Amino acid sequence: MIAVSDTSPLCYLILIGEVNLLTRLFDSVCVPHIVLDELLHEDAPKAVRSWAADLPSWMPVHENPHGFSAPPARLQAGEQSAILLAEKLGAEIVVIDEKAGRRAAAERGLRVTGTLDVLSEAATRDLIDLTSAIERLRETNFRYSPALLRATLERFGGKRMPR
Repeated sequence: MIAVSDTSPLCYLILIGEVNLLTRLFDSVCVPHIVLDELLHEDAPKAVRSWAADLPSWMPVHENPHGFSAPPARLQAGEQSAILLAEKLGAEIVVIDEKAGRRAAAERGLRVTGTLDVLSEAATRDLIDLTSAIERLRETNFRYSPALLRATLERFGGKRMPR
């Protein structure tokens, strides 16, 4: 299965030490060049920049797509390019966290997943301990609804999180 990723899911999976889950869930994870640029940006965390400076072979970088009808302008450049690249490649799934990006991708008929979905799927395959992964995610600046995290843990058999 081919996936195309936006920047934020990669950042958070790198920060919690779980980016290699992507290779266990997908055959290939592609990114548009603008996502690589965002991963390498001076404002990105050092761990993210370091990882992106030496990309693994399972993550091909594609030129930013041109010539396709663009998603709404309210999206960030990485989200727009990820959606367009997913369409161009006929990818089975696009990995985006931001609500507007997820909505735009879904409206264009793309299957969408995000950081929490990746962690949840990995947990169902016994690849990670979901509670531990979410605790590490909470130590980052990942924006989440506490109710969503509780529901995710409860749905996948994890311990209840404090309210």
